[in-house]
Amino acid sequence: MIWAGLALLLFWSVGAYNRMVRLRSQGLVAYTGLDRLLSQFAAMAREQGPDSGALCAAADQFQASLNVSRSQPLNGATTKALRTAYETLRLCWLHAPDALSPQWEQLAVQLDMARSDFNQSVSAYNAAIRQFPAAVLAWLFGLKPAEPL
Repeated sequence: MIWAGLALLLFWSVGAYNRMVRLRSQGLVAYTGLDRLLSQFAAMAREQGPDSGALCAAADQFQASLNVSRSQPLNGATTKALRTAYETLRLCWLHAPDALSPQWEQLAVQLDMARSDFNQSVSAYNAAIRQFPAAVLAWLFGLKPAEPL
């Protein structure tokens, strides 16, 4: 009976760990698509930037935050910094002259959809690592909660 209990615990642990890793991987995949769109957003802002100093500065700060977040896309601090830089760039873009081009509006819609997908992946991952007893495995393996964008 003890062996059966240990085997059951082992199989459950492997399954729970695999689920958490799979959800983390889905978050990373969602970030990859989002990163491509965010890079387009920064490039588009820099093209507009010479006409607006604030927009150019916000685009540079956003690009710096984006570069850091690429190495740690599910890290809470880097995601918070990226979210702040994104919101700042978006506000500067809205206040720039001739800001609302059709390309910008189309990219903004795509970005909102990609952000939503990423945030849903992050929520599923966070829920998985916070459930007891899987939270114990997450703690043992150093899986930390991610931050939505």
